[in-house]
Amino acid sequence: MISELGMHAAVGGLLGLLIGSFLNVVIHRLPRMMEQEWHAECAQWAEEQKDKGAKIQLPPAAEPVTLSKPRSRCPHCGHAIAWYENVPVFSYLFLRGRCADCKKPISPRYPLVELVCAALFTFCLARYGLTPTGFAWCGFSAVLLALALIDWDTTFLPDSLTQPLLWAGLMASALQWTTVPLSQSLWGAVAGYLSLWLIFWAFKLATGKEGMGHGDFKLFAALGAWFGWPALIPIILMASVVGTVIGIALKINSKLREGGYVPFGPFLAGGGFACLFWGPQAILGYIGL
Repeated sequence: MISELGMHAAVGGLLGLLIGSFLNVVIHRLPRMMEQEWHAECAQWAEEQKDKGAKIQLPPAAEPVTLSKPRSRCPHCGHAIAWYENVPVFSYLFLRGRCADCKKPISPRYPLVELVCAALFTFCLARYGLTPTGFAWCGFSAVLLALALIDWDTTFLPDSLTQPLLWAGLMASALQWTTVPLSQSLWGAVAGYLSLWLIFWAFKLATGKEGMGHGDFKLFAALGAWFGWPALIPIILMASVVGTVIGIALKINSKLREGGYVPFGPFLAGGGFACLFWGPQAILGYIGL
């Protein structure tokens, strides 16, 4: 007979696979939706300039996309993916990682995202059970995973994810779904935002360059809201060390993207996951602080 812990883990795994499949859509389409909004704003500005006699030609807008439309398609041949070709992990294995129509390879990142999300949900529900706390941390994990991959791919940290994550952290604290007192959650959000904001402006005034994006401030604020202000030091230390090591490795292998920029969001997310797994005090102890 399955134990209560096993049942919680099984629910987490199944739910994580389903949410992970949806996260693949979010990761791919949300940046495109942001670009659509920017193009629409530019088009409106261009029309206003035409009224003043200016001639401005914008490139044509891409095909409209939302999180639900159009249906998912093969990026190589445009084959519309049927529901039975979109079952998390299993369809990828059944199709042997290839499109059912053109037989070209499908990126293994799709099933990996699903598996990682399943592992995160399994951890959260095994630890906290089928409780508001367990589901709150599942939601936190899903959004943080999506933000990390979007930032790695595009250097964007969408407000539509960072801001709800911040407010959700404050609400979870207020409802006592986490063990973080509301005062620590509130000041964690404030300190998280202001600390990186001050570093951003100090660097810009000293060098004339922008060392990070504004989305990093909001993500760090959200992590402060979820874990409280005492967790900010271990998160930023871990993110900085790991980010520096990976940045140096990419530079040595000539794999830095144009401009030599390494997004900081994935490393902040990594620090957040480390705090979720082990807690901030354990991380400080591990690094000798």
